[in-house]
Amino acid sequence: MTHKRILVTGASGCIGHYISESLIQETNYELYLLVRNPEKLKVNTKARSGIHVIQGDMLDVSKFAELLPTIDVAILTATAWGGAETFEINVAKTLELLNCLDPVKCEQVIYFSTASVLDQDNQPLREAGAIGTDYIRSKYDCLSRKKKLAIAPKITTLFPTLVIGGDTDKPYSHLTSGIPEVTKYIDIIRFLQADGSFHFIHGRDIATIVTYLIAHPPQGDAPRELVLGQARLTADAAVAEVCQYLNRKIYFRIPLSLSLANLIIATFKIQMAAWDRFCMNYRHFTYKNAVNPSTFGLPNYCPTMSDVLRISGVERIN
Repeated sequence: MTHKRILVTGASGCIGHYISESLIQETNYELYLLVRNPEKLKVNTKARSGIHVIQGDMLDVSKFAELLPTIDVAILTATAWGGAETFEINVAKTLELLNCLDPVKCEQVIYFSTASVLDQDNQPLREAGAIGTDYIRSKYDCLSRKKKLAIAPKITTLFPTLVIGGDTDKPYSHLTSGIPEVTKYIDIIRFLQADGSFHFIHGRDIATIVTYLIAHPPQGDAPRELVLGQARLTADAAVAEVCQYLNRKIYFRIPLSLSLANLIIATFKIQMAAWDRFCMNYRHFTYKNAVNPSTFGLPNYCPTMSDVLRISGVERIN
């Protein structure tokens, strides 16, 4: 393998850990891992030569003005999930970093957005830009603005769906940390019927795709915007698979209608943000042509709900 110079921002995050681990173990690339706090980076950075841990913040992009033009592939996972600096980091500083890359030398930018900014036809979802959380609105904003940059033709944009991941050496995704808790309520959930569907993707599967894309950047008319997700799963099918895993029978199901949900919200005066209410009404967070490792002929680590439970440490009941 060639000694490409690879930059990974947000290397100490959930997705960043999986990508860094994959690149350390499976490639000989020269790696530059950007982290705010090196102590949070649990991958073995001494495993081989050519691994550089850079302490820094997306707010200090100007400090890397000498390094950035030398980078062959930039993998941008760093993100602010909320708070006062969300737009500064997710939009202004991300664009500043992209502008510091050499549009001739740089082979590819792999930029992480979120599937939440897309509709079911993989087009920008207007509501995401209007009423989304600060995180979602900032990602929506960056989507259009990065298209105007000199580096734009080299950008591959990834839209992860629900992210699973985390273990003793990696931070858990928001979703994964709640899975064992949800299974405690399966004796109630199994009797409810819900109209909804979704995709999910594990951090290790994301890393497999990213490692592949570095070596095989999209060519010609190949799509440069990829939704990352396993096959579409309905809420009812997910519950049925969880029940089978936990050896719980489903004798009947009570449909959870939208009107009932709205009645409960009104009766108990539940405060809901505009985005949360939109999501409740939208229900089907599914996308066209979602890709996972099997799309590229690669091993698929976590394709089913049973895999999610097993990997998340939930014990199977026979």
